[in-house]
Amino acid sequence: MSESNRIEYKRELSEGLEKEVVAFLNYHDGGVIYLGIGNHGEAIGIADPDATQLAVKDRLKNNIQPSALGLFDVILEQRDGQHIVKIIVASGSEKPYHLRKFGMSEKGCFIRIGSASEPMPQRMIEELFARRIRNSISRIRSPRQDLSFEQLRIYYQEAGFALNDKFAANLELLADDGAYNYAAYLLADQNGNSVQVAKYAGADRIDLLDSKDYGFCCLLKTCKQVLDRLEGVENRVVNKITPRERISRPYWNPVALREAVINAIIHNDYSTELVPKFELFTDRLEITSAGSVHAGKEQEDFFVGYSMPRNKTLMRVFRDMDMVEYLGSGMPRILKAYPREAYTFSSHFIRTTFPISAQAMELEQEVTGKLPERTTRKNYQKGLPERTEDAILFILSQNPSITMAELAASLALSTDGIKYHLDNLRKGNRIIRVGGRKFGQWQVLERP
Repeated sequence: MSESNRIEYKRELSEGLEKEVVAFLNYHDGGVIYLGIGNHGEAIGIADPDATQLAVKDRLKNNIQPSALGLFDVILEQRDGQHIVKIIVASGSEKPYHLRKFGMSEKGCFIRIGSASEPMPQRMIEELFARRIRNSISRIRSPRQDLSFEQLRIYYQEAGFALNDKFAANLELLADDGAYNYAAYLLADQNGNSVQVAKYAGADRIDLLDSKDYGFCCLLKTCKQVLDRLEGVENRVVNKITPRERISRPYWNPVALREAVINAIIHNDYSTELVPKFELFTDRLEITSAGSVHAGKEQEDFFVGYSMPRNKTLMRVFRDMDMVEYLGSGMPRILKAYPREAYTFSSHFIRTTFPISAQAMELEQEVTGKLPERTTRKNYQKGLPERTEDAILFILSQNPSITMAELAASLALSTDGIKYHLDNLRKGNRIIRVGGRKFGQWQVLERP
């Protein structure tokens, strides 16, 4: 592979690295820089790749303005037995980027033209600066300034990091005037944002079975709660044991599901004050986030993974937590399991639709002898309440000794789903368990 408008080769770490990165930050597609590769694509190798990786991160962090944090990844790879360093650079949203020591001038601003990085004309610099996005969440002042970050500190400690007194500045949680910005608001212990997970009785939005809000806390915690619900409860795995093997079919591809959830939460346009929404139907999962991707090249870049991170501060924090691997890696993983048609774009929203696996439904029919029931419509005819947790309360009040398996069968839900709802009811002080697991009973404290 030769050098191109998106690929740059360097034999070693040189003084011109920041220039190349600035050019890619200002370029509409971003780009990739390889250290330890000759001009013709041959692997030469880097003598000390670990030290080189650290040096690259330090230089890009300190020598480029506006801050490029969250817009680049530095990865160690091997090619033909040689250690090389791969630098992935996304197109930035705060163009023009420039070298700190030269400022916003022709000496400091560069753009990619063909396979070269060329100085940016002064007129282009002025035009880009005039169009610079000013409504990014890093520039929006937090509606509250009495913020605390204990949850964020705990997540960083668990990841092996320690947040010092300068963490707000280091993580870019401060606006230009030094006050907390909207990114800080989203990552704070308490805020006014929540993400909704709704479950319907059919393939439309007529009969709502269950709706739960996850949020009013650090966005990392919100994301983990939504993942726990969708991965651990809703993504049912159908199993069949044969003499030769165990066959397992999940409702949705677990890798694609995780990537889609995290992408929706990280890249949502929070400047609109809208939050992602997750909706479960009897035949599909829909994920809706605020934002826009225009038809044509912008959508092509989106599917290839070239699109710029909408919220680079959130991207950086989620990257620190190893919840994302590197820039642009999520979309290729999703497209391995689902086609591009899974995505629909409107002027203000992006919607992802994952149908329930046909193989999982066929296997479930084979195992149970009937089509899978992900609805409680039949339960309405039995006089049960429509909301799942209210239906559980009603059944427990009539039969306090019912087992979890019997409860799951009566509501056509999985045992994991029943456990999830029972845990919610116990946390809400609506039920308690009296006695042991084998001979105990349920006591309903709040009847539906």
